[in-house]
Amino acid sequence: MSKRKVLSSIFGVIFIAGFSFGFFLKSQYVAPILMYHSVHPGAAPGNRLAVSAEVFERQMRFLKRQNYNVLPLEELADLIRHKKRIPPKSVAITFDDGYKNNYTYAFPILKKYNLPAMIFIITNEVGRPGGDRLSWDEISQMRDSGLITFGSHALGPEPLTNIKSEEQLRREIFDSRKVLREKLSQKVNIFSYPGGGFNAQIRQLVIDAGYKGAVTTSPGKKFPNDDIFALKRLRISATCDNLFVFWIESSGFYTFIKEHRDSD
Repeated sequence: MSKRKVLSSIFGVIFIAGFSFGFFLKSQYVAPILMYHSVHPGAAPGNRLAVSAEVFERQMRFLKRQNYNVLPLEELADLIRHKKRIPPKSVAITFDDGYKNNYTYAFPILKKYNLPAMIFIITNEVGRPGGDRLSWDEISQMRDSGLITFGSHALGPEPLTNIKSEEQLRREIFDSRKVLREKLSQKVNIFSYPGGGFNAQIRQLVIDAGYKGAVTTSPGKKFPNDDIFALKRLRISATCDNLFVFWIESSGFYTFIKEHRDSD
């Protein structure tokens, strides 16, 4: 075989391998839905449910300067539901539980960089004694900004998988949506499973209640990436203080890495 034919064969193999690898990577891409909880200056390094306000601003500045396409969660969910092309570097920002510091610290930073986010509210904890949860007035102010939308995180914090009564499950799922709709005078389309856990019954009740999607944490590989009622999220905690780690988690490929690492 001539040298030219050998080189041609080698380049052909490289091209096919590269094309196949590129197709594989594309098939594993999951638009990242970032999950925050508490944002405040005194967040301890080991706290899995909190980031410091300084770190949060650094992360939001990174998304803005690196030209990420930060979408409202409902918009991203619609793209997934209708199997439409998701623009490169798309990401959605969410918060669970409705901590007051979401208003005090996170909201001003989101306004500064003009980044939309969704906050999932535990409706029975709004304005609770102790002052660590959002009030209805603060929720309304954020709604009026046009940047922040709200979803349901049930009536209370108890994981729904711990509740055996279907009647109580229906109250948690249906009534929390009703309360938010009445208080905010707007649609409530996304549900966040408390504790991230759900089963077939809970999932169906969320559908029956009229939600258009639901988010979880790490349902695993058995759930497809486009399951609109098991949308996978990435918990952002103190481990993401390093922007390189944050970049990996917001790349769109971390879900694949995480699921295969956890299954080993």
